[in-house]
Amino acid sequence: MEVILLGTGGPKPDPRRQGPSLAVRIDHTYILFDTGRGAATQLVRAGISTGDVNPIFITHHHFDHISALGDIILSGWNLGRKTTLSIFGPQGTEAMVHLLLNGVYTGDIDFRQKEAAISGVPLADIRQIVKPKDVFPGLVYADQKTKVFCEFVQHGHGLGIPPGEWQCLAYRIETEGKSVTISGDTVDCSGLDTLAKNCDALVICCYLSREEMLEREGELIGQHILACAPQVGKIAARANAKKLILTHIREKSDDLMDEVVAEIKSDYDGDIIAGKDLMKIIV
Repeated sequence: MEVILLGTGGPKPDPRRQGPSLAVRIDHTYILFDTGRGAATQLVRAGISTGDVNPIFITHHHFDHISALGDIILSGWNLGRKTTLSIFGPQGTEAMVHLLLNGVYTGDIDFRQKEAAISGVPLADIRQIVKPKDVFPGLVYADQKTKVFCEFVQHGHGLGIPPGEWQCLAYRIETEGKSVTISGDTVDCSGLDTLAKNCDALVICCYLSREEMLEREGELIGQHILACAPQVGKIAARANAKKLILTHIREKSDDLMDEVVAEIKSDYDGDIIAGKDLMKIIV
C-alpha cells in the first residue's frame, strides 16, 4: 500500500501546498480521500489519470476539501471513463453530487454529449456511472482486498454547531494486513481514537505549531477546529500508530515546520513525516 499526498495545505491558498487530498494505491488501484484545490492536476503530476480513480471518500464539506470534486468527476468522464465512480461522504454528499451533475455542470454535460454524438466518439451517461452515497460510522466499503471504515469526528462542534447538521468523518483503510487512518479535519476525539488504534500509519491534520497557537484565534482553532502540534503526538502515542504523516499544514517556514516535528517528538517516539505535496510513502 502506498500513500500519495496530493495536497497538504488548508483553506488559505499556499503556493507550496495544494488543498487537502491524498490517494492510496493498492496494486494498480487508486482510492482518493478528499478533493481539495488542485487535486485533479496533482493526480496527473503523480502519474495517475483522473479516470483511474475509484472510489472517492469525502471527509466533510468545507470548500478546501471538495473544491476539485467536479473537476475530477468531469475530467475523468471526458477522458472516456465508462466504469462506475463511487463517491462516499457524510450527509449531504448525495445532494451535492446531484447538484453538480444536474445544476452546476448541466450545460457542460449537454455540450459534451452533443459533441460526442456528432463525432461518433462514445461517451458514457455520466449520471448513470457516478454513484454518490451518504455514509455513517462503520464499514462503508469493501472489495476482495480492501475494507474502509469511518467514524464521526469533532471539527468545529465545540463552537455550538449541532452534529446532525455538520457531519465530519475520518476513515481507516485496511488491506493485505496493513492499515492507514486518515483523520480529515478534527481535534482529539473518540472517533479518531477508534480508527487510529494500532494503525500502521496515521495521516493527521497538524495545522499550527505551539507558537502559532498563541496568535489570534490560534487557541480556538487548536481546541475546537483542527489538531495542532501540542495534540498530534499525544493522539498518535495513545493510538500506538507506527508512523505519523502530517498534513493540512498552514503556510509556514521550514524552520517553524522543524519546530512542529520537534514538539510532536516530545509526545511520540515513532516515525514522523512532515508531509509535502506529491510525497509518496510506502506503508
